[in-house]
Amino acid sequence: MEVGVLDIQGDVSEHINIFESLGVKAKKVRRTADLENLSGIVIPGGESTVIGRIMLERGISIEILEKELPVMGTCAGLILISKDVEGRQGILPLLDISLKRNGYGSQRESFETDLVINGIGRFRGVFIRAPRIIKVGKGEVLASYKNEAVMVSEGKNLGLTFHPEIYGDSKIHKLFLDRL
Repeated sequence: MEVGVLDIQGDVSEHINIFESLGVKAKKVRRTADLENLSGIVIPGGESTVIGRIMLERGISIEILEKELPVMGTCAGLILISKDVEGRQGILPLLDISLKRNGYGSQRESFETDLVINGIGRFRGVFIRAPRIIKVGKGEVLASYKNEAVMVSEGKNLGLTFHPEIYGDSKIHKLFLDRL
């Protein structure tokens, strides 16, 4: 098994290090050729507009959809895989959710909190200009914060409003791998 981490912005090395600590080969994805033979891909945080534009220009988004490659989207990655982002469709509409960009506020309102995740237990969530999930259609809510979904799954895809890579805890990455 080999997984990819989209290498446009975000904590690419941190995600790769976590997968490698789990004994799984991981590589950076910068172009469509890098998607060959992958079992899944992580789209990390960053600026969703920039990441999305580059994915479209390079044909990465279309290739992910054509290959039906499972995706774990964190923060900005979640925005890109959502069906409804403030009335507009994400570029990879894999999760039947509606969300609001920067839903918890600006950079100053970023925060950390302990979450309880179904099938995992306690996990430290880091929310940095995080999107807020407003509505969940299909799929399963795996974690909530103040009665609002912050982690959802649909099929083999995972979406998180927070950054799971910050502290190097591998539980969420292992959950993604187990779904592949």
